[in-house]
Amino acid sequence: MTRLTIRRPDDWHLHLRDGAMLAGVLPHSSADFARAIIMPNLVPPVVTTAQAEAYRQRILAALPKGHDFTPLMVLYLTEGTEADDVEAGFRSGLITAVKLYPAGATTNSHGGVRDFSKVTAVLERMAEIGLPLCVHGEVTDPAVDIFDREAVFLETVLDPLRRRIPGLRVVLEHVTTREGVDYVRAQERDLAATITVHHLMINRNAIFAGGIRPHYYCLPVAKREEHRLALRAAATSGDARFFLGTDSAPHVDPAKECGCGCAGIYTAPNAMACLAHVFEEEGALDRLEAFASLNGPAFYRLPPNEGRLVLEKRAAPVPVPDKVVTGEGTVTVFDPMVPVHWTVSARTA
Repeated sequence: MTRLTIRRPDDWHLHLRDGAMLAGVLPHSSADFARAIIMPNLVPPVVTTAQAEAYRQRILAALPKGHDFTPLMVLYLTEGTEADDVEAGFRSGLITAVKLYPAGATTNSHGGVRDFSKVTAVLERMAEIGLPLCVHGEVTDPAVDIFDREAVFLETVLDPLRRRIPGLRVVLEHVTTREGVDYVRAQERDLAATITVHHLMINRNAIFAGGIRPHYYCLPVAKREEHRLALRAAATSGDARFFLGTDSAPHVDPAKECGCGCAGIYTAPNAMACLAHVFEEEGALDRLEAFASLNGPAFYRLPPNEGRLVLEKRAAPVPVPDKVVTGEGTVTVFDPMVPVHWTVSARTA
C-alpha cells in the first residue's frame, strides 16, 4: 500500500505552550489534526474555567488562516479546584477533561496534587457528570526508580482511586509500560490510554546512544524494548481503549541542551508520517484510522471528524526540518532514527 485515506485524526494529548511559542508550533498540529486535548500546565497553570476560555481565545487567535482546528480545553487539577466551577465549564461545552498531575511529575507540575483526599469531592462530581480525568501516571517518590514509577502508580494510586470512585472515567495518558497496557486491557469500562508516537519508535537506549541525547528525554521516560513492543501491540490491535496522544512538547534548544534539561519531545511536524511508518511495520495500516481517528472520539463521546487526511508512501525518505524557529527560539523536531517514507499529501476539512 502506498496511499492511505483516513478520517482526519485528533491529538488527545498536546502541549501548545503560550505566547510566541504557541504561535510557532500551533500550525504543525492544526495542519493535520482536527481537534486536540490541550494541556493546561502553563505558567501559571489553567485552573479555572475563565482561564481556560482565555487560553482558548489565544489559541484561536494564533490559528493560521485556512486551518480548521478545535482546541479541547482541560483544567489543571489542584487541591483548591472547585467542583462547581468544573461542572459549569463542562456544562457550557468549554471543558472536555480535567488533568491530574502528581506534584513534581513533569514540566510545570509543581502545583499538582499531593494529598488526594483534598480532590475527592471534585473527582466524585466528575464521575457524576461523566467528565473524564486525564492522569499523568507516575508516582514522584524519589525512592522509586524512574523506570518503575508508572507501574507503582497503577498499583498505589490509580487502582485504589478507581475503586473509591466507581464510574470515574479515566485516561491513562502516554502509557509507557507493559504493565500499563495490561492494566488497561483488564478493565471493562471507564478506562482508556493514550500512546505517543515517540514511545512507539524509541526505547531508553536512544537517550544514551553515543552520549547523552537530550532531545530523546521525555517524561514518562522511554522504557526497555519489551515495553515498546507492548505499546506497539496495543496501538495496532484495534482495541478501542487505546488511541493517539502525541504529547508533542516543545522546548527551545537551550532549555533542552543544558545541565538540567527539560523533558519533552516535539513530534507535531512528523507525527502522522511516523505513525504510518510504525503501522506499516506492524502490518496494521488498516487499523491506523481506528487508533488515530476513531477510538479517541468514541471514548470522549464526540463524533469522528468528517474531513479526510491522505498519507502517501514515497520511494525516497521524506525529509522533515531538523529545527523549527519560533519567537522564543529554535525547537528541535523529533528524529525517529530511521528513514520514514510516508508523508501527509492532502487534507480536507
